[in-house]
Amino acid sequence: MKSSVFHEINAVVAIAARDITRSLKSIQSLVISLIFPLIFVGLMGETMNQNMGQGLGFNFLQYMLVGMVVNTLYQVTIAGISNLVEDRQNDFTQEIFVAPISRYAIILGKIIGSSFSSLFQLVGLVAIALILNIPLGGWDFVRLLLLSPAICLSAGALGILLVGFVQDQRTAQILMPLVIFPQMFLSGALIPVNHSTGILNFLSHIIPMTYVVDLAKAVFYWRDPAYDKIVMHSPMLDVWVMAGFFFVFSILGTVLFARAERNR
Repeated sequence: MKSSVFHEINAVVAIAARDITRSLKSIQSLVISLIFPLIFVGLMGETMNQNMGQGLGFNFLQYMLVGMVVNTLYQVTIAGISNLVEDRQNDFTQEIFVAPISRYAIILGKIIGSSFSSLFQLVGLVAIALILNIPLGGWDFVRLLLLSPAICLSAGALGILLVGFVQDQRTAQILMPLVIFPQMFLSGALIPVNHSTGILNFLSHIIPMTYVVDLAKAVFYWRDPAYDKIVMHSPMLDVWVMAGFFFVFSILGTVLFARAERNR
C-alpha cells in the first residue's frame, strides 16, 4: 500500500516537472508574460482608470491588478492543461496511460505543473505594477499569492473538462480563448460587475471564474473600507461553489479524457 502511494507521488512529480521544464524553456511564453500585463494593465487599465476610475471609491488599477493575478493563474493553468491534447497527438499520453499509475495522478501532475508555470507569469505583472506605481498592498498581496493553489486547482478542473471534449489541438486552440476571454470580462476580474443586470448578471453568476475572482478580492481587500463595494458574495459561498465546480469538472473531465484515450 505504501509503495503504491509513493509510486503515485513519483508519477505526479515527474509529470509536473516535465511541464515546468517545458514552460521555462519556452521563450514565447516568457515574452507573452511581459506583453500581456503591459497591454491589459498598462494600456487598457490606465485608459479605463482615467475615464471611469475616479468615482468608484477605490483604486481601480489595484482592483484590476488583483483581477489580472487571478486571470493569469487561471489562463496559464488552463493553457497548460490543454497541452494534453498535443501530448495525445504526439502519443505521449498513450505512454503514460499504459503506465501503472492512476488517471488522477496524471491529471494532478498536469495541474501542478501548469500551476507552477502560471506563477512564473506573475513576474511581468508585478513588474508593470511597480512601473506604474500601483500599490501591491504588502501582506494583502501575500495572502493573495497564498490563495494561488486554490485558483489553479479551479482552473485545472475546468481545463480537464474542456480537454475531455476536445480531440485535436487545432480545436483546443480555438476553444480556449472562447472560454477564457468572456470570463475575463464577465467575472469582475478587469471591471466591476456588481451592478450588472439581465443576461450579463445571469452569465456572471454561472461562470466558474466569478467565484474565484470574488474570493481573491475578498482575501485581498479583507478589512479594507472598500470591501463592501468590491466583494459580491460571502467568502464561504465562493469556496463552496469553487469546490463544487472542482469536483464535478475534474471527475467528469477525467472520465471523458480517459474514454477518449481508450477509443483511439
